[in-house]
Amino acid sequence: MKAITTRIQKFSRPGVILMATVVVIITSMVVANATQTFATPNSAYITYSLAAGANSATITPIASKSVLVMGCCTTFYGVGQVSLLHIPSGGGIGWVGLESYSGTPVANTGGLTTGAGHMVFIDYEHKVDIRQASADTILVHNGSTGTRAGNVTLVW
Repeated sequence: MKAITTRIQKFSRPGVILMATVVVIITSMVVANATQTFATPNSAYITYSLAAGANSATITPIASKSVLVMGCCTTFYGVGQVSLLHIPSGGGIGWVGLESYSGTPVANTGGLTTGAGHMVFIDYEHKVDIRQASADTILVHNGSTGTRAGNVTLVW
């Protein structure tokens, strides 16, 4: 300890200030690089109440980004989800996800298409589903014989 004190005393006052400044700068750089930036996700929340056989309005997922689509039916309980990629200019929509539970083991779902068709069931009966409406849009379809309500959330 005495050796360190002797060495510090041999430095001039400007030398000590310069060393302290260097230590502060290096410490600040390390702390600045250690911080992590989190991006707040964007989302869209859509509710539906559909008569038997009816479709919701079309929904256009954001293009060229992964989108998590979660849907549920609150009148005949169920929930399903897909992660999708909307490829713009008619390229279609690719997706992979999980169908709603219906008393049997949960099934996977997936595809890549430019046309209309089933994507994922979101109710217990497997009558309400999220469908691809076109190469660029999706919608909720009620294939049951009664009115069904729920919501769909898109996160990107």
